[in-house]
Amino acid sequence: MNIKNKTSSPYPLNTITKYYLKFILFGVLFLNGASGLAQTKSTTLNLPSSKILKVGVAGNEPFVFKKSEKGIAVEIWNRIAHKKSWDFKYVPFKTVKSALLDLSAGNIDLVVGPVSITSKRLEKMSFSQPYYNSSLSIISRSEELSLWEKFKPLLSFKLLMAVGVFLIILAFVGFLFWLAERKKSPDQFSHEPLKGVATGMWLAIVTMSTTGYGDTAPITVMGRVVAGAWMIISIIFATSMVAGIASTLSISNSKSTTVSNIEELAGRKTATVLDSPSEELLRKVKSKIIGVSNLEEAIEKLENKKVEAVVFDRPQLLYYLKVNEKEDFYISKAMYNKQNYGFAFPIDSKLISDVNLALLELSENLEIEEVIHNYIMKDE
Repeated sequence: MNIKNKTSSPYPLNTITKYYLKFILFGVLFLNGASGLAQTKSTTLNLPSSKILKVGVAGNEPFVFKKSEKGIAVEIWNRIAHKKSWDFKYVPFKTVKSALLDLSAGNIDLVVGPVSITSKRLEKMSFSQPYYNSSLSIISRSEELSLWEKFKPLLSFKLLMAVGVFLIILAFVGFLFWLAERKKSPDQFSHEPLKGVATGMWLAIVTMSTTGYGDTAPITVMGRVVAGAWMIISIIFATSMVAGIASTLSISNSKSTTVSNIEELAGRKTATVLDSPSEELLRKVKSKIIGVSNLEEAIEKLENKKVEAVVFDRPQLLYYLKVNEKEDFYISKAMYNKQNYGFAFPIDSKLISDVNLALLELSENLEIEEVIHNYIMKDE
């Protein structure tokens, strides 16, 4: 006798299993989708929302051009914004200092320009990685010295002091000759002190130069002792003096107006912007500082020979030489007070990591180098 199970399911077992598996699969897909959405949101936290970024722009050529959206800093930022699909508008400032004040006040989102990365500024704001390594350099005229400039070192204070000391020594030796000879040889050495000492000085010069005219000669023992001692002393003294003068003439003849390093500016007129790092550098080498307000004024003084050199930021000097094609100017290879330029952000800005990544990509693709060389000639 067959007995049916009244509690058995009206659906076959295979059908139940299929529905169960579909439910599990749907749950897994749902969880993965939610996880993926959350991950997508987390990777875009550093990107700005739909707002338009306010980009402060300040600085001088070749980093920022006042009347157009050109310049090294501006073009690099444009490429970064394009890669990230960011909307922005430029807010111009007259100086980098005023732009950084607005940044600290929260009025703008970042500052683009030749902004130096310093420890003092890092206390109040953040910076991107450097996009340019700047420094100070020297620009001077490249021309031969004039005849006056070649002989000018002979009229230096030190040489004039040496000549003065030499004349004093000659007067002293002449006085000794006069004391020794005035009684025994009055025909040669007058009893009058001025005439007698003058004759003694003439004898000292003739003895020192080994000319030996024979018109004047000591006849006393004391006079000959003085003459012998003077012969020995004058050989050493005259040799050193002649060598010094010859060396000065040789160096001055081989010199040109170019300046290769900062030490050469000691005692020479140099134009630079006052209250700048270059002024402090020139004070250390005791240069004669001529203050200017901008590079154009400094170059004008250099062209008019009112100064012998100009100390300024190297990229601005390179840009000036490229634009104006000045073949009679020389820029030194020596660089001083090296500093890095970057973009400035508020301390808590979420843009920095994205900007740094974009800068790295631009650097690897040589795009930053390309932008720089479009404005500044190669440093060769």
